[in-house]
Amino acid sequence: MDILKISEDYVKNLFKDRLSSAYTYHNLDHTIQVVDKIKILAKEESIGPEDTENLLLAGWFHDLGYIDDADNHEEESRKEAANFLKQYGFPEDRIAKIGELILATDKFYKPKNHLEEIIKDADLYHLASDDYFRICENLRQEIKEVHHQKFSKQQWSELNIVFFSKHQFYTKFAKENWQPIKEKNVDKILSHIQNLKEEKKKKAAEDNDKALLNKKKLEKLESPERGIETMFRVTLNNHTKLSQIADSKANILLSVNAIIISIALSSLIPKLDAPSNSHLIIPTFVMVIFSVICIILAIMSTRPKVSSGTFTRKEIEEKKVNLLFFGNFYKMPMEEYLWAMKEMMNDRQYLYDTMIKDLYYLGVVLNRKYKLLRLTYTVFTIGIIVSVVAFVMAFRNVTV
Repeated sequence: MDILKISEDYVKNLFKDRLSSAYTYHNLDHTIQVVDKIKILAKEESIGPEDTENLLLAGWFHDLGYIDDADNHEEESRKEAANFLKQYGFPEDRIAKIGELILATDKFYKPKNHLEEIIKDADLYHLASDDYFRICENLRQEIKEVHHQKFSKQQWSELNIVFFSKHQFYTKFAKENWQPIKEKNVDKILSHIQNLKEEKKKKAAEDNDKALLNKKKLEKLESPERGIETMFRVTLNNHTKLSQIADSKANILLSVNAIIISIALSSLIPKLDAPSNSHLIIPTFVMVIFSVICIILAIMSTRPKVSSGTFTRKEIEEKKVNLLFFGNFYKMPMEEYLWAMKEMMNDRQYLYDTMIKDLYYLGVVLNRKYKLLRLTYTVFTIGIIVSVVAFVMAFRNVTV
């Protein structure tokens, strides 16, 4: 039985089927790289066949825990390896050793023996890889997608320098062959950081120049009209929100009273023809009448009023038409409306007068809506009180 081949196929299938695509670093490619480096180190460090097999099995399983729990992946990987190897009757003492090797891949763990040093060096081989910058960028993207932590290129490079300063290779082969490449990568990162800082300074200077230029342009463009336009925009927005609030309140009253009427029609009124329920006739009709009045008032508060939808050129020339209200132009041909709008835009006084009239009439409509709403709420309140009193009196008379 080739346990290494069986384990390799098992791990590859799990990674392909279950690992999220967000893991752009801790994935099958990384695992294969670690296994390859374990083979090299085991050979160069003269490791025996059994220990080599233990190392390779630990290499295949060491990141499998990312499938279920990224924050505790070493422990999950150890459990996954133990459960799998037990199925094939693997010795318990070797399973325990493989589990310890997997736990040794924790980035803060300091190896305690030669085998742990080998898997530790293999796991962090990418620090001495010629393809380091691509691999490192994959790790940055993974942290962004999985842990929702964003780092700028400069921040990421500085974090890597800190990590490099704390890292060391443990095996003789890694120190002799990988350490020099790692040091070259450090120099490249430092150079990259310096370039980023210079680019940042250059961009800051350019942004400052642009800001000064824009400020000068704005100073030239600044005029009283800007404040006036802001005032119109804010006021129109407030009018619109108040209108929406009024319509929402009216809809609430419509819904509540419709429910009251539907309950009365379905539950109370069919029972009124019985002599024993005759005392409920007056209270029921009082409640229904008040609800109907509330519905009528709520409908009146939301009922739109549309004007003729036409205008004449003479009215435009005399500045009598508000072209900002759709009810004054919706029946006009497009050409006539375009002409009228251009006439209004070319005459600043006409434009401002129109905007003022638009706000005024919106205010008039809002006043009507809120007056009707206030009346509706008053009727609704009185209706509820009168209905409750009527029902109480009716039940009291029956009891007496």
